[in-house]
Amino acid sequence: MTFPFGPPIDLSDLANFVQVDARPRRSAFVGRVSTKDNQNPSSSIPRQVALAAQCLEEGEEFAAYFWDVESGMLPTEARGLAPQEMYDALRVPTRRDGGLQDLLAHAEPMGITHVLAERADRVARAMLASLTVEHELQKSGIEVVYANEPQGGTESGRLRTRRYGQVEAEVYRTVMLEMSMGGQFQHALGGWNHGYPPYPYIAVVDENAPPPPRGRFGEARPKKKLAPHPDARRFDASRELCRLRRDEHLKSGDIISILSADPERYPIEGQWTHNLVEGLIANPKLTGYQVYNRKASRTGQPGFSRWNPISKWVWSPGPVHEPVVSLAEWKQAQEVTAGLRASVEGVPLLRIQAAARRQGLTVTKVDSTSSHTRYRIGARQVVLPTPIPDAVAQQIIEDLERAA
Repeated sequence: MTFPFGPPIDLSDLANFVQVDARPRRSAFVGRVSTKDNQNPSSSIPRQVALAAQCLEEGEEFAAYFWDVESGMLPTEARGLAPQEMYDALRVPTRRDGGLQDLLAHAEPMGITHVLAERADRVARAMLASLTVEHELQKSGIEVVYANEPQGGTESGRLRTRRYGQVEAEVYRTVMLEMSMGGQFQHALGGWNHGYPPYPYIAVVDENAPPPPRGRFGEARPKKKLAPHPDARRFDASRELCRLRRDEHLKSGDIISILSADPERYPIEGQWTHNLVEGLIANPKLTGYQVYNRKASRTGQPGFSRWNPISKWVWSPGPVHEPVVSLAEWKQAQEVTAGLRASVEGVPLLRIQAAARRQGLTVTKVDSTSSHTRYRIGARQVVLPTPIPDAVAQQIIEDLERAA
């Protein structure tokens, strides 16, 4: 913005006439494309570079290029985690010096003064995420510039345009999530399977499913329903491992020993594992119902999923494939599993309570979150993870004994 209120005579030769940033201008590009399948990164990223480059000064070139191929709905800490091999395979003609995480980590050491992007949602669709990125860069004296914002004029006008754009991006994000989840819910209600079929089933194309609309965006995948695996022994094996948990209250290690001892009766590719056994026992699809939204996969940790509460699961109105166990039997197995886990997880707390009693103290639960619980032990308060690791419990017990 040009300052219109200059001095009445030329003072430009004075040392403090212009406040100069001692750093030379160095601009970095930041960009993003949502997916490598439904969009073309090899054309989208160069196009974004060309638009952002309009904000470069005459003769200036980008010092670095930071871009990702992933959803703008991810939090900043979950961005840029894909392996470089994936990006190399895309053959994008724009070099990549890293993703958004790398930009935040290396912009200041690289001497970057400006970060240029096509528009705000190329940084993130969530307003808080894009504001956080701007704030972190501004703390290092780095200015964020979006090519779709007006150049010159008042700062308030530029800021109004930027915030409107960020609000618009977040509203769009929310609308897309609502539409996507609504479609997934209807998919489950129709009895069609999500994901890889469980051990006793295969997924077969539903010839009676309505055809996808013409002109549909993205790849048209056929709708599939679950059917019993051609090897009928898999059905029997699944029914037996559920029975061993439900009726005999066996832990996964004992169940694995029984199944592994008779491979002809209980066939498995590779070997029976804790995750496979526990996953089958907990899988409600074994009841004949189609169930969606059991897990939240976007947790910020690659390969890690978080179980959603059962109240948020989406069930088909009735059974849509052959069941392995009844719904009542499945529920009973979950109750047994919960009891087995509680008995294991409660042992460290019981040891702490016993040690406290020996010192004439009581252990009282104060409050808790999904991951930690705060206890009062006598006049002292401690915050312990849930469940309590044996090593932590031993440390608390030793502290009680030393304080006696």
